[in-house]
Amino acid sequence: MTDTATEPERGSPPDGAREVIFTVNGETVRPVLDVRESLLDVLRERLGLTGAKKGCDHGQCGACTVHVDGRRVLACLTLAIAVRGRAVTTVEGVAAPDGAPHPLQQAFIDHDALQCGYCTPGQIMSALACVAEGHAGDDDEIREYLSGNLCRCGAYPGIVAAVRDYARTAAG
Repeated sequence: MTDTATEPERGSPPDGAREVIFTVNGETVRPVLDVRESLLDVLRERLGLTGAKKGCDHGQCGACTVHVDGRRVLACLTLAIAVRGRAVTTVEGVAAPDGAPHPLQQAFIDHDALQCGYCTPGQIMSALACVAEGHAGDDDEIREYLSGNLCRCGAYPGIVAAVRDYARTAAG
C-alpha cells in the first residue's frame, strides 16, 4: 500500500516545475514545465506546434531545428527552461500573416524540395539561417551548411536548388 500523502495530485505539476516565459512566433507563452523538458517536447506537446519533428531525439537528424533569438538550434537538445525570456521561431511562424508561404517555403514547392515532408520544417529553418548568415554562396557551401539536416527521401538536389534560388532573391 502506498502513502497517498506523499504522492502528487493527478494533474499537479511535478516537483521542480517552473513557469517559463518566452515568446514563440511573436506570442508570449507561460508554460509551467518540468525543468528537464526539452524545447521540442514543450513546443509539440504543450503548445501544439508540431512543425518541428522528433526524428532521432539525439541531435543528429535536424528535423527539430528551430530558431532561438534568430539562431538555429536543435530543439530536442535544448532544455525549454534555457529559452526563458528569449524569442523562439518555428516553421509555423515564418509564413506571412495572411497565410501565404514564406518565399523559401514557396521555393521548396517550386523545386520539389520535399517528398514525404517529414524533414522539411527543419530543412527550412536551417536554410533560413544558412542564407541569413551568408552561407549560401554556392551549392557546395549550401550542402555543407545544411549537412546536419537529413532527408531519408533524398530530395537534396531540390533542397539545394530552392535555397540557391531563395538566396538570390533575398540578396536583392
